[in-house]
Amino acid sequence: MTITDALTQAVANALKTLYGIEQEASTLQLQETRKEFAGDYTIVVFPYVKQARKAPEAVAAELGEEVKKNLAGVKGYNVVKGFLNFEIADQYWLRFVCEKAGETRYGLVQAEAGAAPVVVEYSSPNTNKPLHLGHIRNNLLGWSVSRLLEATGANVKKVNLVNDRGIHICKSMLAWQRYGGETPESSGMKGDHLVGKYYVEFDKHYKEEVKQLMESGVEEEQAKREAPIMVEAQAMLKRWEEGDKEVRALWETMNGWVYKGFDETYERLGVGFDKIYYESNTYLLGKELVQKGLDMGVLFRKEDGSVWCDLTADGLDQKLLLRRDGTSVYMTQDLGTALLRHKDFGAERLIYVVGNEQDYHFKVLKLILGKLGFEWADKVYHLSYGMVELPSGKMKSREGTVVDADDLIDEMEKTAEEMSRERGKNDELSAEEQKHLYHILALGALKYFILKVDPTKNMLFNPAESIDFNGNTGPFIQYTHARIRSIVRKAGECSLPELAECQLNEKERGVVKILHALPETLQQAAAAHSPAMVANYAFDLAKAYNSFYQDTPILKEECVGQKQWRLALCNFVANTLKNTMDILGIEVPERM
Repeated sequence: MTITDALTQAVANALKTLYGIEQEASTLQLQETRKEFAGDYTIVVFPYVKQARKAPEAVAAELGEEVKKNLAGVKGYNVVKGFLNFEIADQYWLRFVCEKAGETRYGLVQAEAGAAPVVVEYSSPNTNKPLHLGHIRNNLLGWSVSRLLEATGANVKKVNLVNDRGIHICKSMLAWQRYGGETPESSGMKGDHLVGKYYVEFDKHYKEEVKQLMESGVEEEQAKREAPIMVEAQAMLKRWEEGDKEVRALWETMNGWVYKGFDETYERLGVGFDKIYYESNTYLLGKELVQKGLDMGVLFRKEDGSVWCDLTADGLDQKLLLRRDGTSVYMTQDLGTALLRHKDFGAERLIYVVGNEQDYHFKVLKLILGKLGFEWADKVYHLSYGMVELPSGKMKSREGTVVDADDLIDEMEKTAEEMSRERGKNDELSAEEQKHLYHILALGALKYFILKVDPTKNMLFNPAESIDFNGNTGPFIQYTHARIRSIVRKAGECSLPELAECQLNEKERGVVKILHALPETLQQAAAAHSPAMVANYAFDLAKAYNSFYQDTPILKEECVGQKQWRLALCNFVANTLKNTMDILGIEVPERM
């Protein structure tokens, strides 16, 4: 039992003993004592004043005395109005470090055998363009949320739904037929980049045709529908759904180029999946569910043949599920995919990592699944995240103004190399070791900068700021870890100390308290699906450690017991930084 658990239980016991107040220890809220006051943890006593029939100061003092009398770990207490501040004995903190420093998985929880899985879907790219900066945030969030849930005991299955069919795919295919004919081998381009090139090419010609129609007197909306290249793309989609051999052959070829390109980018990002679904395999199941909905009377068909769900009674509108030509929409395949995942995994939860522009989509998905009679509809959870922008503004794929993931990683690695060489501390590393270091620094900078932001918020990504070796950045934490490992290596073998020889200064206490808070922090972060809480915990720990390191001798400490304890603390911090950064998908170097 930790001191925080013991303290809340002791306060609950004291409330019952002194005032007959029944209060579950788990519902008591301990707070970190504010820095301007003495103490470690604070209990607010105002909620108990009425039942105790005493002034807040008197209630706090009586509770403090009762707890101190019965809990050995409490050194003392003080009262500030209705705030009861407890000071924890140094011996508790010293012993805590000795007990936990050797645990390589401190704070992490193993999943129970046979536990129902939590399915996390992320990435979900379209096969008409390469992965870009927006996809990077999606992939990093999906991977780190999965790792965070695993760290707190969940059985996680990471899945990807590849959107490999639809009008956007046909746009790239049609443009390639009309204006290209090159291959990744003949062009020297990655397959996903090549296909993305023709998606942009389609848009260029489409806009020109719309412009010409409008100049001839056609209204804009009509011109957009009747532009010849768009009409041809719609016809190609219909031929695809009808199984046209020529269209399917081209589709398979171009998608194959894209899959190979995606795999290379995923490997560079350090993300992966337990299972990959393809929309081309799931949309028919969605169509079956649409027919089921028609048979149940949940859905209805309009005169033009299109199928809809009326959600006006739910405060929304009517939602299209099948177009008048019988082709499906995103919602159709998402219905099918949700059912397939439920059958595949019997999941405890289905988490979709998708940008906040799809908030409405997932409200509709849950509602329609519920109307179709699936009791597990409430298990669908949309992890809605904000958009990522550059200093230059928003990105648009069809206009070719996106930042490709591959190009961004290349730029980050180049910057990491330049900044590392300026510091001149890696000369003892081999060329291969230096290359690996530049890669993990680049990815650490990129991942940390994105993940430290609350997922629900929009963010501005500035590559130059992300790779600084000072401040709230990935490289700062990576460097702190490498520094600690260097200290431990220089110290050599070290045994645990006699605690009677040890003392605790304020900066050491600050580091230990942050370490102590790890399990609770991980649980809170997992409940909020927020890797940002883990990122900022790692920064707080690295910052507190560096403050301690600057002021406190470690290797030069003359007292053997004190030195051994500080080395145990160093090792504890290094392991914790490694584990928390691993949740974020960030590797920390042993040397740099």
